[in-house]
Amino acid sequence: MSAVGFIGLGQIGAPMARKLLTWPDGLVVHDVRPEVVAKFVEGGARAATSPKEVARQADVISVMVRDDAQVEEVVCGPDGLLAGAAEGTVLAIHSTIGEDTAPRLAELAALHRVSVVDAPVSGGAVGADRADLAVMVGGSEDAFNRCADVFEHWAGLVVHAGEVGAGTRCKLARNLLHFVAFTAAAEAQRLAEASGIDLRELGEIVRHTDAITGGPGAIMLRDDTAQLDPSDNWYPILRNVSELGEKDLALALRLGERLGVELPLGQRALRDLAVGLGVAKEDA
Repeated sequence: MSAVGFIGLGQIGAPMARKLLTWPDGLVVHDVRPEVVAKFVEGGARAATSPKEVARQADVISVMVRDDAQVEEVVCGPDGLLAGAAEGTVLAIHSTIGEDTAPRLAELAALHRVSVVDAPVSGGAVGADRADLAVMVGGSEDAFNRCADVFEHWAGLVVHAGEVGAGTRCKLARNLLHFVAFTAAAEAQRLAEASGIDLRELGEIVRHTDAITGGPGAIMLRDDTAQLDPSDNWYPILRNVSELGEKDLALALRLGERLGVELPLGQRALRDLAVGLGVAKEDA
């Protein structure tokens, strides 16, 4: 083992990095805010004044900054990681970035015999505090194996999604669901509010029942999105889900029409639910 590095000690990065304070050969940290770094030094970490200095002391380095531009600066800038990284170093990018960024940085890093993995996380600050984040890793098998033990200090689920870039594509799909669901929640709240329902109580009901049923992830059990053959074991299960959903969606849309509440996501869901579940009727 050797020291591990962490760059970007923000709302999610800080609790991730704290889980690495017990790493046997030490933790090297860098952030643009000296007061944040000082707290880690008090906990036993070593401070670095630049990403370049982190790379001189660690051979697996996590990067958790805000966006593509900051990732590029941390990796490729004059005082960036590639300026100080030794052969064999692995750079793990945890930021949510564009799908092309990690593969391009991996090509540049390969010229230095350095590996890049894109390893975005899901679970937010709460998951980071609990060391229960999900991490989606894109990179070579060797680079993944080099990182896995490090990631397990702060993750509850570590998935090797495929080649460099696959982790980002996985995260973008996951976040598509996340924020479309937020938009649907806002639509449901408008309907509930117009119906005279207490929105806090509705939220409590949603959180309680999603904890039981698994929410949208409960139907994500198939290997592909093709339409199912009626002989498939999943067909009767998902056909039943579709029929119940279509009934309930139609009732909600009828209520919205009576109350004058527009429900465009509800209309789209009614139209597309059966197709999305793979059980659309051929004559539909």
